[in-house]
Amino acid sequence: MTAFEIVLVLAAGLAAGTLNTVVGSGSLLTFPVLVALGHPPVVANVSNTIGLAPGSLSAVYGCRRELAAQRHRLLPLGAAAVLGGLSGALLLLALPADTFGAVVPALVLLAALLMALQPRLTRLVADRRARHAPAPAPGTLATRPPRTTGRALPAAVLAVSVYGGYFGAAQGVLLLAALAIALDDDLRQLNGLKNLLQALVNLIAAVLFALTADVAWLPVALIAAGSVPGALLGAALGRRVSPAVLRAVVVTVGTVAGVTLLMR
Repeated sequence: MTAFEIVLVLAAGLAAGTLNTVVGSGSLLTFPVLVALGHPPVVANVSNTIGLAPGSLSAVYGCRRELAAQRHRLLPLGAAAVLGGLSGALLLLALPADTFGAVVPALVLLAALLMALQPRLTRLVADRRARHAPAPAPGTLATRPPRTTGRALPAAVLAVSVYGGYFGAAQGVLLLAALAIALDDDLRQLNGLKNLLQALVNLIAAVLFALTADVAWLPVALIAAGSVPGALLGAALGRRVSPAVLRAVVVTVGTVAGVTLLMR
């Protein structure tokens, strides 16, 4: 790799770590960079997953305050995330490489579309909560006991995690939407839970890929070196910075990358 390529991958990892913590879909920055540098799509996807795994763990550490009150949910949802991530990763390795190469443009464009629709999904969830909130008794404050996970939410997390283990871009958007629909917690707390589940998916897939797949290890190291401080930066800034500009960057990059891959 040239010096310019090294700096490019390192910068993409830094930006992806920040984006994954704040709004998700950091892979829409790193994956197209690796493909543009000449790596086959499967190798780029595998290397991207491994490189972003340390950043995912860093994001969990940065969101530990938001996770403190949600320990009762970690076992059922965490188990669903691990099982789904492993299933998706095995699916990627089992299917022919041509299959992934054929569907990846559609996956990239789908991820960009989900990022563009994220504000609308958030508003729909908020409206749904307002409609279904019970009216408080006269003279009392409105309170809602937190809902338990039930069976539907682990199933939804499992399905999203299969997609996350297979490709990964925008899995955070899907996870956050599922959590926000099923649970009544503050969205900042749900974002912390989303970061934990996403980290579990990425970690189990990364371990499998590292042991069995063809990996471009120098890009992995560069993405990891950028994503760890990027995730901490995202955790620190996520409570104060509007994600609108970051989302616009991700949607633009993802759309351009998807169209480019489709034309190829």
